[in-house]
Amino acid sequence: MLLRRVVITGMGVVSPFGRGIETLMGGLLTGKSGVVLVPELAEIVGMRTRVAALVTGVDPKEIPRKFRRSMSNMSVFATLACQDAAAMAGVSEAEFGSGRLGVSIGSTIGSPQTMQEFFRDFSIDNSLERMKSTLFFHIMNHSCASNVAQALGVTGRILAPAAACSTSCHAVGYAAEMIGIGKQELMLCGGADEFHPLTSGTFDIMNAASTAFNDSPGRTPRPFDRDRDGIVCGEGSGILLLESLESAERRGAAILAEITGFATNSDPGSIANPNASCIADCMRQALDDAQVRPGEVDYVNAHATATEQGDIAECEAISRIFGNSTPVSSLKGHLGHAMAASGTLEMAACIEMLRQGVLIPTLNLENIDPRCANVQHVQGVPRRPVATVIKNNFALGGVNSSIILRRYPQ
Repeated sequence: MLLRRVVITGMGVVSPFGRGIETLMGGLLTGKSGVVLVPELAEIVGMRTRVAALVTGVDPKEIPRKFRRSMSNMSVFATLACQDAAAMAGVSEAEFGSGRLGVSIGSTIGSPQTMQEFFRDFSIDNSLERMKSTLFFHIMNHSCASNVAQALGVTGRILAPAAACSTSCHAVGYAAEMIGIGKQELMLCGGADEFHPLTSGTFDIMNAASTAFNDSPGRTPRPFDRDRDGIVCGEGSGILLLESLESAERRGAAILAEITGFATNSDPGSIANPNASCIADCMRQALDDAQVRPGEVDYVNAHATATEQGDIAECEAISRIFGNSTPVSSLKGHLGHAMAASGTLEMAACIEMLRQGVLIPTLNLENIDPRCANVQHVQGVPRRPVATVIKNNFALGGVNSSIILRRYPQ
């Protein structure tokens, strides 16, 4: 339980639909797919998947060169999203350097594109003579967090969680806890990742990447669907501006939503395969942290990446906690899987669902897998009051995480 109330006053997103929360919601509400054919993937021997969800509508040159030169794409995405979140929240430039504001932003790894370019050149003649001095700043694990802090002049605490698909959920949860115990007043938090063929290749080798819809990219991924065939990798950044309720009221900031609970746990049973009992325990712990009963939850935003084992285990866990009376959907069908960015991209959409009183269905869910039929799947785009949401993210390595969001009464 948080000792101080923590609210959300700003959001910034860079997604396959473009930059901005309005653009994101426009794509989601109209059932748009951000998945496209990537012809370059066909040039890689052994690669079967040909699709990805790639960011559009971003100009890195909006960031001054003295900061941009130490950034890869993921840091560019994170910086632009942070600027938008701070602007929405009305955070002044002076606040960045006050020590009251910190950063909690993670990625899966440092920039894979930068590492590839370096080793391709290095292997020619085993020489460092052409290595750029900014290389390390692109590939260090806290690249996004540090680059954001440098670009915005942040002097508060810096966290850089790394838990693959659970990363940005962790980043938000840990930021909320830091504000809750009074160590910071405001936090820019979330995740970012950039697409690289090796990301898709990793899942392809595990037989977990989508390969059956290369000729019709918009029809994949297909969470919960009988005909799903795996993950579609993506990229982007989702950033939330969190602050204590007292700080938001003092600043006169518009409050978008409140974070009331967070939980994360480890599943030591398998480094690769999800476990329904551990997932259920994580959701139960988040509900307990928020002091919320299952019947009070209006919507479950599932992690659901369109893998058979993951979808089935999560549905089983949701069914154990909520039965089949709470609406459930996944946004991976629209956005693909943006890895470390997925949690907060989807969380931003959840906040808008709370604010707008609407639920977004799972794109490409046409024939529900009978093994996923034990929950209530969102059908159509229902307009209804939404007061409390649970957001799930689960990662390879047995890392589970859940966050409780609540509509803030204006």
